[in-house]
Amino acid sequence: MSGFRPDQPGVEVRASPNCGARRDCAVPDMIVLHYTGMESGEAAEAWLCDPASEVSSHYLVHENGRIVQMVREADRAWHAGKSSWHGVTDINSRSVGIEIVNPGHAFGYRNFPKRQIGAVIALCRGIVGRHDIRPECVLGHSDVAPGRKVDPGEKFPWKALAEAGVGLYVRPARISAGQGLGIGNSGEDVARFQARLSRFGYGIETSGVFDERTQTVTAAFQRHFRPRRVDGIADRSTVKTLDSLLGALGSDAG
Repeated sequence: MSGFRPDQPGVEVRASPNCGARRDCAVPDMIVLHYTGMESGEAAEAWLCDPASEVSSHYLVHENGRIVQMVREADRAWHAGKSSWHGVTDINSRSVGIEIVNPGHAFGYRNFPKRQIGAVIALCRGIVGRHDIRPECVLGHSDVAPGRKVDPGEKFPWKALAEAGVGLYVRPARISAGQGLGIGNSGEDVARFQARLSRFGYGIETSGVFDERTQTVTAAFQRHFRPRRVDGIADRSTVKTLDSLLGALGSDAG
């Protein structure tokens, strides 16, 4: 793939060959945020442009705030893998992918620098404006691929993005004593909770049985929206936070 004019003013271009046309005339209606999970930003940038890797993203944001565009927003980058949201399984054709340099859980997960987050916010605001992306469609890789992926992780400052007009955020409900729902529970309360997760967008069936998949999706939800405790247990705080998010969407959570 030859060079191209960047979609976002002021960013660098390093074209990746790992891309193609969006399928079924799809246009971007979501943003998916990742961390690179590699030991350096330079290594991640090289990997995303290596034909042998068969992965890419539209953008890479370095820790110093430098932004590199690798795939045109009009094209399909290969960043999401096996994933789903609201029943859509070709997330790559429906999203703009942003890789954020951070070593991740495998190499010493650390806080994201303020300068880097400022660059992510500016980039996302540009993408939202170009494609009219709704706040609830700014997601983490862990949201669309629960269990398989955990990035950008519990240290990612979703609140800061929302305060700048990017993404959906509600104040997490206070964590209090109580057992909550977990592995082995079943019944109407479990089914109701699963239905709420599904209504919000997560890929989960309403079986009424709190199985390993439900635990995994619950942990993914917590990692994004209730990161203080990520344990996969649907305690009162988790349920109330989910209800608040659905309420912010104007959804019937009943």
